[in-house]
Amino acid sequence: MIYTQRVEVVESYGEWRDCADQNIPRFLQECGYLPVPVPNVIREPATFVKALQPAGIVLTGGNSLEKYGGTAPERDRTDYCLIETAVKHKIPVYGFCRGMQSILDYFGCKLEDVEHHVAVRHQVHGRWGDFEVNSYHNQSCMEVTKELEVMAQTEDGVVEAVMSLDYPILAAMWHPERENPFKDGDIKRLQKLFG
Repeated sequence: MIYTQRVEVVESYGEWRDCADQNIPRFLQECGYLPVPVPNVIREPATFVKALQPAGIVLTGGNSLEKYGGTAPERDRTDYCLIETAVKHKIPVYGFCRGMQSILDYFGCKLEDVEHHVAVRHQVHGRWGDFEVNSYHNQSCMEVTKELEVMAQTEDGVVEAVMSLDYPILAAMWHPERENPFKDGDIKRLQKLFG
């Protein structure tokens, strides 16, 4: 299982660092997978995927997309190339938070600023039932294109989870790795997607 990383700039060292919360690989291990991080600086992410032949790709949180005010175009490129490779080869993809935003953008969905979705918990409803999730995002989508199906949304109309109608792609705005303990529903959805 490969997973993406956020880009952090450490000005005092003059370094651009790829990094991820240690709970991301913990969550992936809990789901039964060996987690391998993807650097944002590889020239050909498709070659990386071909060499590793992962069970799936996880697009994680962090860094807004550049077109929506983010400052990590290398992350945008990595996510886009990974989604494109996954679509071409039918590799399962799970995206959360920023990862879902990348998936939405790939399928032509417009993101917009939303309020009251940062560092809060709220209810979602939809195909997966009604339940509470964490929320750490400033931007989201209110309407999806015909290639995606809405699986969960909030009362204020924010799309919180989607599934591709044509590819093994699933995404949610909440962070499964920030739950303690990890939620059974998140684990089961990931295991079902990746097999």
